[in-house]
Amino acid sequence: MNDTLSFQLAGVARTSNAGPLLDRLCDHFSEQADVQRTGDHVRFETEFGLADIVLEEGSLKLAVVTKSAQTLQLAHTMLAEHLYYLSGESDLELTWSQPPARSVPVNLHEVQVVSTEAVTPHMLRVKFSCEDVTPFIGGNIHVRLLIPPKEREPAWPVVGHDGRIKWPDGDDALLVRVYTIRFVDVEKRELWVDFLQHPASDIVTPGADFARNAKPGDRAAFLGPGGGGIPEAEQIFLAGDEAALPAIARIALEAPVGSHLKAIIEVENETEEQAIESAADLDICWLHRASANGTSRLACATQEAIAATDAETFIWVACERTDIKGIRQLLKDRQHDRKKTYVAWYWERSSSAAS
Repeated sequence: MNDTLSFQLAGVARTSNAGPLLDRLCDHFSEQADVQRTGDHVRFETEFGLADIVLEEGSLKLAVVTKSAQTLQLAHTMLAEHLYYLSGESDLELTWSQPPARSVPVNLHEVQVVSTEAVTPHMLRVKFSCEDVTPFIGGNIHVRLLIPPKEREPAWPVVGHDGRIKWPDGDDALLVRVYTIRFVDVEKRELWVDFLQHPASDIVTPGADFARNAKPGDRAAFLGPGGGGIPEAEQIFLAGDEAALPAIARIALEAPVGSHLKAIIEVENETEEQAIESAADLDICWLHRASANGTSRLACATQEAIAATDAETFIWVACERTDIKGIRQLLKDRQHDRKKTYVAWYWERSSSAAS
């Protein structure tokens, strides 16, 4: 970081568990930022700028510095949301000196449905028009999709004085789900999102329902992008099921010439396989649950593949929550560099709700 960081914000987080909260912040951000800790002083260097946190007299003193008013709002919100989430919101009191004005998040992008098309029998693509697709080129690839109630003028969220996002409720409540931007069509100013149409009839799928019923002109919004991007490594191992397939395909598409990607992807059967483009050297192993009597083999195959990778390989895995636990433990046991991993659960087997 350099002296172009001139937008500043200071605050105080008061809580009875300030010390443990600082520890949790360090542990959480160590996977996505440069974390430097000296005793009770922690510095996070993120994509937005710098955040200094000092444990002092039972409180956390906060100082944020960024390069623009826009990134200051994003850093403000990111830090506030994490503080409340990691504290459990038990007794946290968060105040800021001269917080940014209450406004719609700077990373909220209104979009409209252009068209829909079937990619496979259970994967439906929705193409959205967006006035400015620049923020979605490169970098992070995930967004929160905000779907307003039918036949109502959308009421979008705003950033409150404490930094957290304040969501509309009641008749204006939004459906919010996380998805991957599968492709950015710069010329047409379109963003493509693939929605898994879950074959099980007992699964509640509000996001998939939206895609299935979407009509040209329907309004929505994207909040982001964020939550993980394209790994920067010469060797990348990717593993996931249908829920992760759009992200795997996007990573493969963005990977540069000269990089080497190995992927294990589990789908229901061969009709759910997709053609995945990449300029990199790409090796894909498809697993079919149908040929294994509906049993998932992804976790076992992924752990075997990870055991055979070297320490320089970037490990990217996204699948069911229970399966992720074993994979995380394996990476911890082998002391794989956390900066060379992205491991996330995208759905839960015991849950009755999906995207």
